[in-house]
Amino acid sequence: MIAIKEANTSKELKQFVTFPFSLYKDSKYWVPPIIKDELETFDKSKNPVFKDAEAWFFLAYKNNEIVGRVAAIINWLEVKEQGIAKMRFGWFDFVDDTAVSEALLQKVSEIGAKNNLEFMEGPVGFSNLDKVGVLVEGFDHIGTMVTWYNHSYYQKHYERLGFAKEKEYMENKFPAANADPKLFVKINNLIKKRYGLKEVNFSKTKEVMPFADEMFDLFNETYSSLSSFVPITDIQKAYFKKKYISFINPEYIKFIKDKNDKLIAFAIVMPSFSEALQKAKGKLFPFGIYHLLKAKKSSKDVIFYLIGIHPEYQNKGVTAIIFNEYYKTFTKKGIKMCYRTPELEENVAIKQMWKHFDPVVYKRRRTYRKNLTS
Repeated sequence: MIAIKEANTSKELKQFVTFPFSLYKDSKYWVPPIIKDELETFDKSKNPVFKDAEAWFFLAYKNNEIVGRVAAIINWLEVKEQGIAKMRFGWFDFVDDTAVSEALLQKVSEIGAKNNLEFMEGPVGFSNLDKVGVLVEGFDHIGTMVTWYNHSYYQKHYERLGFAKEKEYMENKFPAANADPKLFVKINNLIKKRYGLKEVNFSKTKEVMPFADEMFDLFNETYSSLSSFVPITDIQKAYFKKKYISFINPEYIKFIKDKNDKLIAFAIVMPSFSEALQKAKGKLFPFGIYHLLKAKKSSKDVIFYLIGIHPEYQNKGVTAIIFNEYYKTFTKKGIKMCYRTPELEENVAIKQMWKHFDPVVYKRRRTYRKNLTS
């Protein structure tokens, strides 16, 4: 008998967050979150996404032991303003028992039907800056700070329960040495001269902050045409500035401005925190913060987190300026490997951007969809 209970108390929400620590205790590829940060993500008084979204957190029990979890999410911006009647679900983890996964998803389905939504899709988060997709290839590679890792049996559960593939995401990697300066140094100078562009580099986090709102506006413009996109609201900008930018080396943030000092492109790269997070074991203190700061300073692997280019400047060679700046930074830092966050398979523009670096697809992930019946 599987019992499903909504996690409402502080104790239950902590159990919700920490369940994967037991599920993946023997995995050398799973990367744990910082428990405190994860709890704040689900805290309605701290995460501004709850101004426009609702979420329910469910735990599955078998013989009084927690055997699964799922977050059921409705993003009302998506539903009411974009007209997409979608029930989201994420943070979906479970033991290899179809009765468990089915019972959890049934709860998601019930909420969706009750709110007259048409379909459910997951795993996804609240917005485009959250983690996305169930891993279907690449189980023998360590996860990242910004992706979910999962056991290989997850995919079979979705398919057994009548879910169909909705979106496919690819994760690529390439050695930093593949960034041959001959490919972008000359073009960099031509593009800057032709369009009156200039690069902006940073050495301190406080120098980035005045530009952050403009960057998030550009992010909204860049990705608005993608089918999965939900805009970042003004109140979320302040939250994301605090949550993400302090984690990132300022020299890994690159801006491009036009002759009128308007931001037309940006890129954010993060040092790899994967091994540091494994050592931290979900806690910043007493030693977790040390491992994270050490990784921030000395990691030789980096993750391309976000790149945004104004629609008017796409396909005009602006990436040559960005890559030229990163080439100088990565050479100075001795960076060895570059990894990219999940990118939609349908995003042809992003494939074109990276083609000269000979990237290798090393992971694939998907979201799954199922229609709802009222």
